[in-house]
Amino acid sequence: MSSVKNTFTIKDLENLSGIKAHTIRIWEKRYSVLEPMRTDTNIRFYDLHALQKLLNITLLHDYGYKISKISKLPSEKIPELVLEIISNKSAKSHAISAFKMAMMNFDQKLFLDTYEALLSEKSFREVFFEVFIPLMEEIGLLWQAETISPSHEHFISYLIKLKLLVITEKALNNKPIREDKIFVLYLPMDEVHEMGLMYLNYEIISSGYKSIYLGQSVPLDSLKDLKKYFNNIVYVCYSTVEPIKTKINPYVQEIKEQILVEDSQLWIIGRNVQNIDTTILSESVRKFDTISELISEL
Repeated sequence: MSSVKNTFTIKDLENLSGIKAHTIRIWEKRYSVLEPMRTDTNIRFYDLHALQKLLNITLLHDYGYKISKISKLPSEKIPELVLEIISNKSAKSHAISAFKMAMMNFDQKLFLDTYEALLSEKSFREVFFEVFIPLMEEIGLLWQAETISPSHEHFISYLIKLKLLVITEKALNNKPIREDKIFVLYLPMDEVHEMGLMYLNYEIISSGYKSIYLGQSVPLDSLKDLKKYFNNIVYVCYSTVEPIKTKINPYVQEIKEQILVEDSQLWIIGRNVQNIDTTILSESVRKFDTISELISEL
């Protein structure tokens, strides 16, 4: 059985394009921009071609083209106009749409081609903040709405992580030049949301610091071990869902008491920081609301 999702409800199209189902129906009826298929019970459904066309129409509409004008264009003209826009203006919207199509089709080549096109115009930092972060936020919402399956999310996340590994490996070719801090990056036990931490690792290395990347589900004993070998450690903890809300403050307090010594710090980032009691923060324990905020401290 094919793993590619090749039919979509109108709600799926709404979730993937950002165009309300009501508006899609109006565009169909008034301008015939899409031709839905019908089930035996007369329920609309759409194929991948319709999804691609709607994503292109959405891009044109976002850039000021009226739907009445778009509807009169020959089908082959729509992709041509999209290419003109992305070459003359911003590639962000098109790239996000292309990555979503790659995800829906499990199409690695489309992902790679889109990524290389972006990287020819932008720095990796710009690609990450302008495209990958909005893309993953959208994907999270699509998963919650059951428009995509966990396999779609895993597929696209894996490819982004591969690119993070490649760009980080290049940065590692340069020896550390700053010795006032050593960064230890890790995720707490049972935490698996690693992409933000991987990006921070790249930024830290690019800033000239030595970075020790420990990855997922790191017990506190592993952090204790590092005190035997290094001074001036900054522990960077990325906490998205673990420890849970009721345990995040005791967790931070335990690190303060058992891990931190006079010359070390804990920097904590991730969605979970909103649950940290500010009274336990200090010069040695800092929280960051965004990746950009942490990077500015490097």
